Order: sequence, then C-alpha cells, then structure tokens
Amino acid sequence: MSDYIIGLTGGVASGKSLAESGFRHLGICVADADAAARSALAAGSTGLNEVVAAFGTGVLAADGTLDRAAMRRRIFADAGAKRVLEGIVHPRVRASLQAACEAADGPYAIASIPLLAEVGGRAAYPWLRRILVIDAAEATRLARLQARDGIDAGLAQRMLAAQASRSERLAIADDVIGNDGTADALLAQVDALDRLYRRLAASG
Repeated sequence: MSDYIIGLTGGVASGKSLAESGFRHLGICVADADAAARSALAAGSTGLNEVVAAFGTGVLAADGTLDRAAMRRRIFADAGAKRVLEGIVHPRVRASLQAACEAADGPYAIASIPLLAEVGGRAAYPWLRRILVIDAAEATRLARLQARDGIDAGLAQRMLAAQASRSERLAIADDVIGNDGTADALLAQVDALDRLYRRLAASG
C-alpha cells in the first residue's frame, strides 16, 4: 500500500513518457490519467451511459463505443458541453488514480496527470503529497512535437497554446525535471528524485 503519492505532469512533448518509464524501471507504480479516462468511458460503463444521456446517441460509434472524434468536435465547439463532459469524466479519473496508487506495492506511487495544471492542480487532487513537473523550453517542445507527429510549426504552436502555460505548470511544482538535454540526463534526474521520494515516504 502506497499512501505517499506524487503527481507527475508536463506539457505536450516535454518528456513525461520517458520520465514515467524511468520511474517504472525503478519499480515504481505509475497510474496514468489518460488510461483512466479511457476506462471511464469504456463501452458499457456508467460513465459512457451518462455521456449518452447528456449528449445523445450521436456521440456513439456503430459498435457502441464512444466516437471520440465526434465528441472532440462537440466540446471544441461548445464550452458548456466541455464542462458537462469533464463533470462526468474527471471525478472517475481522480477516484481511479487514487485507488490504483494506494493499492500499489512500493514506497510511493506516481499519478501521471498531463492536464494537472489545467484541472486545478493540488486543489483538484488534495491527496497528492508532491507535484513533479517535467519541463522543457517551448522551442525544444515545438521541435520535438513537429518531429514526433510530422506536423507543421503552426499546428505545433496551436497544440502548445491549447494547454496551460509553462509558468502555470511551474507554479504548482514542488519538484522540476528539466528536459532540454539528453534522455540520459533526464533519467539521471529521475534517479535522484526516486532517492528523495523514498526518503520522504519512509519519514511519513
């Protein structure tokens, strides 16, 4: 059982996935908010039933699963619809992450929450003991995003602009891993924080 839980976050193309893999390699459970959100709206789930009740069967694909593209168009066009969807999904995600982390073996656990700054930070997740931000300069992230997704600079810039700003993320951070360098440099910082978190968890 792990009651010492770290929130991990960072903007798109900051290096969250590499940091997560580093912690997992050290034997730490990482519970993922994106996976929890998909599970919350899986076929036959109460979450999906609530979405259909709120938005109608037009958000379902032919096989009865959520038509994510249709839902995405709906919420981008209507801020009210976005709030309704978030009201269905976010409480389920929070509960799922907390349960997974608390059930984990190991001295501490990590809840990976890409949009932690956007959803209210520690106010939305009061059970987080610390928040770790994976940080990189905007120019670094833009270059990575274009290379990773094969997109142009304009789309990459819009994707960054749709998220919280770098300063908003850093404002909620207890710990920061800088990722403007190599993968080895990031993993060295993961190792150092793992040692810190083990000490903190042991001391309560």
